[in-house]
Amino acid sequence: MTEARYTIKDELGIHARPAGFIVREARKYSSTVQILSRGQTANGKNLISLMKLVVKHGDLVIVQIEGIDETDANHAIGSIFQKYLC
Repeated sequence: MTEARYTIKDELGIHARPAGFIVREARKYSSTVQILSRGQTANGKNLISLMKLVVKHGDLVIVQIEGIDETDANHAIGSIFQKYLC
């Protein structure tokens, strides 16, 4: 399992556009993608689940990925967090 931590610096938090990018990228991989914030967990491959986390500016987000292609998925999803949210 890989794990990455991000502090959200976007003033809007994880809003629809970057959430869509994250979900679209996560669905390309067979690994499971879990996103944790403030004691809640979301399926990284489900837009509604991710949006229900209501991640805000300054929140810590932990991305856990487990599966045969977890390294590639971690790199790709991490790039989205770095580009749009951190």
